Amino acid sequence: MKTPDAALSAFLDASRERLEGCLDHWLPPATRHPANLHQAMRYSALGGGKRIRPTLVYASGQAIGADPALLDAPACAIELIHAYSLIHDDLPAMDDDDLRRGKPSCHRAFDEATAILAGDALQSLAFHVLSTHRHEQLDAANRLHMLDQLAQAAGSRGMAGGQAIDLAATGQQLNIAELEDMHIHKTGALVRASVLLGALCGCTADDPRLEKLDHYAKCIGLAFQIRDDILDVEGEVDALGKHPGMDQQREKSTYPALLGLEPARQRAQELHAEAIESLTGFDESADPLRWISAYIIERER
Repeated sequence: MKTPDAALSAFLDASRERLEGCLDHWLPPATRHPANLHQAMRYSALGGGKRIRPTLVYASGQAIGADPALLDAPACAIELIHAYSLIHDDLPAMDDDDLRRGKPSCHRAFDEATAILAGDALQSLAFHVLSTHRHEQLDAANRLHMLDQLAQAAGSRGMAGGQAIDLAATGQQLNIAELEDMHIHKTGALVRASVLLGALCGCTADDPRLEKLDHYAKCIGLAFQIRDDILDVEGEVDALGKHPGMDQQREKSTYPALLGLEPARQRAQELHAEAIESLTGFDESADPLRWISAYIIERER
């Protein structure tokens, strides 16, 4: 029998491999006109990253009993939205980061205008993938609900809104409630969408299991951000694939800055325990969700 670490590693590897093939299929070829834009899209979306969000799609779909063939499109759509957000986050007008996933940021590898367009194109491609992927087991109502969930997660009530709050708060001292509100939008919204999109491939929108999965997702989304904040203090560039210490340089409020490192770690542990508790009633098919929650608060990148 595999240990949880070995089982999670195998699940992550299988999810990444499946996702990579899906992304390669849906992304335009690098040689297709306009080639420079398509090269920038592929540069940013392929061959890198933890792929936690699409892995959550596969894990929540498995927990709910969904057909694995149904999960590729939402997993791909989630990762395309995430890739677009990273391109735009790195721009000089945003976080002005030169390094992403251990290589030059898109605007450094290409140019700023191409990076903006690549992000825009990846975002629209995500909705194309989710709306055009056909499967006889996915009805129109669920497909529309999934599109709505992804749109809200990416928009002003989710990720984009969180980024706006973050920019406005630079140089200011937030309290814990304000910090959690920012990250519920900026990081948590797409994590929640990942879990819900996977689950909606195997159940209807009124299934009571969705509420439990949504609470699980809220907990791990916040824990993910706390761990990110800790790694920005303690991490190394080779492991992170980006420069640490940037939050302090930008005078951003973080969990370690407001709570201290050890209380921040304790808060992440509490959220992990709450996430596991929310999965009570799910059988071993939900084990990947349990493993991912533990991984999130222990990861080194």
